[in-house]
Amino acid sequence: MRLSRWTRRLASILMICLGALWPASRATGQFGPTVDEALSPADSARVVAVRAGRLFDGKSDHLLEEQVVLIRGDRIAEVGPPARVSIPAEAEVIDLRRATVLPGLIDAHTHLFLTGEAAGRYDEQLLKESWQYRTVEAVVNARKDLEAGFTAMRDLETEGAMYSDVDVRNAINRGLIPGPRLQVVTRAISTTGGYPLEGYSPEVPVPSGVQIVDSPEEARKAVREQIKYGADLIKIYSTHRFRFTAEGKLVSIPTLTLPETQAIVDEAHREGVKVACHAYGGEGLHNCLQAGVDSIEHGLDLDDAAIQQMVEKGIYFVPTLYAYENEPEEDLRATGGKTSRARIHEVSFRHALARGVKIAFGTDVGPFPHGSQAKEFEYMVRFGMTPLQALRASTSVAPELMSWQDRIGSIEKGKFADLVAVAGDPLTDITELERVKFVMKGGRIIRDDLK
Repeated sequence: MRLSRWTRRLASILMICLGALWPASRATGQFGPTVDEALSPADSARVVAVRAGRLFDGKSDHLLEEQVVLIRGDRIAEVGPPARVSIPAEAEVIDLRRATVLPGLIDAHTHLFLTGEAAGRYDEQLLKESWQYRTVEAVVNARKDLEAGFTAMRDLETEGAMYSDVDVRNAINRGLIPGPRLQVVTRAISTTGGYPLEGYSPEVPVPSGVQIVDSPEEARKAVREQIKYGADLIKIYSTHRFRFTAEGKLVSIPTLTLPETQAIVDEAHREGVKVACHAYGGEGLHNCLQAGVDSIEHGLDLDDAAIQQMVEKGIYFVPTLYAYENEPEEDLRATGGKTSRARIHEVSFRHALARGVKIAFGTDVGPFPHGSQAKEFEYMVRFGMTPLQALRASTSVAPELMSWQDRIGSIEKGKFADLVAVAGDPLTDITELERVKFVMKGGRIIRDDLK
């Protein structure tokens, strides 16, 4: 059978990519088992003991001193002080007594298929890069995020690369490539005129970054298609364009109607799948809240009624603060220096925090470089959270949003052995999380800069 030129090109790219990853990964044991992967007999029998000088277990409100984390296979078997947890003679001992050990970090809003959108690359990526090439980029990005300490992520759409995130997720789960445990959205959903690419002549067909629907029936069918092809959750864009009034008020233009939004949420929930809603504010935000989505992404302009509904319905807030701090100049020009999306966002975040909205850590990484998203912690603390609250947003709240609280997010018996370590105390200086020195996923060391 003759292979097409494109097939041969893809095979060559993937062989180069895997060839570059394989030797280093094998040497450091990076191909650890993930959520869906069965362990080999050798891996199941492997015993590791991590000796932690300080430990944040994800449950306590302080650091525990001198702890041992005993790992069998890919799971935590026991946690406690050395007097209570005996280390078997056959165990591999990892000495982190001069470090602080924490659960693997979780980012609930990422974009593996974006690389440098903030530098004006969005159109270039969709128009000039094949899905195959962008998948290779996503493989590289996944490794960067894992090495930065993010052992689990929700990846919120492929931005025009169709169902390629399903392939990346499956390859990670099967041990072919290193990366975080993933929940993936696939294509996301918006309306005609409700998402880029935009501004091209009607005579020129261009790709869209999302799946377009224009009726409740089309919306329901899109949910069914995305779940059929591997989506773990559904994402909708309920707002897209925005403008500022002369007074500096942010006006968000809605996309999907309430009946369309309700059809999406109803169909997803019928199939046991959650719905994430991209929204700034206004009608689009309230359509999502009324329809009963599971999370609001960004939520720049939350009014009191929206916050009240989020509290009453248990809807999570994934704020992605840092992503907006990177681009205030455009907004300052538009408002004559009065305000920006970043400053409006800060007010919303502070109000949501004060009212008890469940806030999960998420960053929107992709427009800015992968592996650098721990900067989000600093802004969460700057805008009112304690370091403990910010840390819990990533280690205990995010797994609840993902319905994975039974497997990740804390260091306790039965959970996956996903651990990170830093040199200092993140409960005193949250920026320590920007300097992760050790990463373990499923009992396998990903990186160790503390030797």
